[in-house]
Amino acid sequence: MNFTSGFLKGLALGVAAIAPGVSGGALAVIFGLYDKITYFIAHFTKNFKENVLYFMPVGVGGVVGVLIFSRIIEYLFHFHEVEVKYAFIGLMFGTIPLVVQEANKKGYKQKYLIPFIITLSITLAAAYFENNAVNIIIDAGTAPLNLIIYGIIIGFGTIIPGVSSSILLMYMGAYEIVISAISNIQIFMLFFLGAGFVFSILLFAKIICMLFERAYGITYYAILGLVLGSVISIFPGFHLNLDYLLNVIILFACCLLSYSLSTIKKGKAK
Repeated sequence: MNFTSGFLKGLALGVAAIAPGVSGGALAVIFGLYDKITYFIAHFTKNFKENVLYFMPVGVGGVVGVLIFSRIIEYLFHFHEVEVKYAFIGLMFGTIPLVVQEANKKGYKQKYLIPFIITLSITLAAAYFENNAVNIIIDAGTAPLNLIIYGIIIGFGTIIPGVSSSILLMYMGAYEIVISAISNIQIFMLFFLGAGFVFSILLFAKIICMLFERAYGITYYAILGLVLGSVISIFPGFHLNLDYLLNVIILFACCLLSYSLSTIKKGKAK
């Protein structure tokens, strides 16, 4: 992976980390980075230098994505939410074939469809209840413990595909607090957010990595169910008018773009 490719993937992951309804973990799966990242975090000291050099462009892109796009993504989701979601769905669908190939890397068994169906159903059910349940906003604060909890939620959404930490933060009434802290680089708040994030990442990466080592196919198909569920759950609907025709064009263009990029990656890997 060259620097430009890694930087752009990191940039997308950074944007996904702060974009409501989008899962950073799902994008990591689609980019073929998920199992590599979780293994690196879970075995931090193993091949440390090589891994740092490999993931450095991804990390730089992620930081830039979060810092620069924290304000831009807030604006886009406020004024162009539907267009942005169509673009993300297109990008995700375009690389699904590559994700399936990764899932079958160590062989395919019909029993893998069971965890796939279960996680897909859970994700869709959760999305249904999110859209139909009464939204009770919990009073959110900026105390250190609150910020650590927000950081844990961000880490959970980053490492678990299909989970959008931004949506969880919205339900807590904390999304604007977190976005403001990032976009205005409020060091005090970022310190406690970072502490919670690191703790969450280390904990869940260990669990996911263990599952990859012991049940690769089952784990990957379960993750694939979460990914597809997250794509379907953020679909903003469709209407027969010119605006939505443009959205469909955006979707297909992004789908073609991501499929082409994944095909290039596949070709280079051979």
